[in-house]
Amino acid sequence: MQAYMKSDMPFLGVGAKPMRDACRRAFADFDFSSGERWRHAVLAIWRGARYREERYGAIELSGDRRALPHQTPASLPMYEEMIVTGAWWDLVDGIATRRLGPLLRSHPRVMRRRMLAWSRSKNLWKRRSAILCQIGAKADTDVGLLYACIEPSLSRRDFLLCKAIGWALRQYAWTDPGEVARYVRARRAELSPLSRREALKNIRPGARVSAEALPARATR
Repeated sequence: MQAYMKSDMPFLGVGAKPMRDACRRAFADFDFSSGERWRHAVLAIWRGARYREERYGAIELSGDRRALPHQTPASLPMYEEMIVTGAWWDLVDGIATRRLGPLLRSHPRVMRRRMLAWSRSKNLWKRRSAILCQIGAKADTDVGLLYACIEPSLSRRDFLLCKAIGWALRQYAWTDPGEVARYVRARRAELSPLSRREALKNIRPGARVSAEALPARATR
């Protein structure tokens, strides 16, 4: 597992289901009445982790349903630290899609500004998180925000950013394939081949062809 994840931190070798079962038992009696206590506990586990699964455990505690009242912009610094110090997809992507995404939908004004700022960050993982945060939003996707978060990374050729762009577009294509095909056509010269392939992977050829006839329109 350590070799597969290219991780400096060792693994215990515990699979996802038994890890989650262990977390459920460990956190059963945790007092979620205080947001500050919850955030402190998450970061204490995260910072003190000696094994990768312990960081997975911190992520599990961060998403416990009993913590829902505390899922506000006040928790964003916690997630930011976890993203910046986690700095690998197995830790970052779940936080981006399952923590930042719901925060964006419940606090759009604040989170929109923060994600736009993250999309221009010098930190690759904050950029990736801003691009991925709407995965799973389906028809509730803020398409303008999605494109705006992709925009600063269009000229970058980092594999992890190109893959994130393609993944985010591919997921939205389940909701609006014609729009994604149109966007890829309009930005063909700027998108990396990897991003284009990923974005169009689940779009039927007919949808791609029909999109060619659509006039290009502003993407921001």
